[in-house]
Amino acid sequence: MIKIEKLSKSFGSNHVLKNIDLHIQEGEVVAIIGPSGSGKSTLLRCLNLLEKPNSGQISIADVSLNAEKYSHKEETQLRHQSAMVFQSYNLFKNKTALENIILSPIVAQRMNPEEAKQLGLNLLKQVGLEQQANQYPSTLSGGQQQRVAIARALAVKPKVLLFDEPTSALDPERVNEVLQVIQQLAKQKITMVIVTHEMEFAKNVADRVVFMANGGIVEQGPAKQVIGKPQHELTKRFVRQFADPVEFYI
Repeated sequence: MIKIEKLSKSFGSNHVLKNIDLHIQEGEVVAIIGPSGSGKSTLLRCLNLLEKPNSGQISIADVSLNAEKYSHKEETQLRHQSAMVFQSYNLFKNKTALENIILSPIVAQRMNPEEAKQLGLNLLKQVGLEQQANQYPSTLSGGQQQRVAIARALAVKPKVLLFDEPTSALDPERVNEVLQVIQQLAKQKITMVIVTHEMEFAKNVADRVVFMANGGIVEQGPAKQVIGKPQHELTKRFVRQFADPVEFYI
């Protein structure tokens, strides 16, 4: 479903991604973990060209693109293959939960408004928010806003769902409600790439975990193996941070 070959991205002299190769199968759930600044979010944003790579090849479903030279048409086609859920929800504040979800199907896909409304209500039900259809984002909790954002991503019927640390902006008590929705999507065999710092979630939901550091893929494999029994020293050190109890000295 996704094929990335020799993908590189620099910001000035800072080489954020260095010749990344990654293949993801249809229906696979891949979690990308790693320290801050390792290139995780940049890799995700390159997949739908929110960040423009310097070189390499990106293929999603049957659309391929050479990062060094592509047309506007190719860019649009690639973007239509995926939908992204951001850290900070990115909902329109002046639109209700339902209006946020149906905007893209109506405007971009020219869906009949009544058909789009029914789709939106079905998706709100799927994420447990049918009662909040007519509420504005300011009246919803962070967890509820993120679930609306997930429903909005599903509304365009993407081949691939991309999640950029979907729980990092949430209060701890709201994290689980969002992770449960993602877990339900995983059971439906939707292809998903999730940048996350939730180790237990990655271990239990992802089919594969990719550990990134210093702009490259250091280790990848079955989730329970990479998190439970990592092979590379960098991975071991990273995973150990989440296992060791934090000690405070006063």
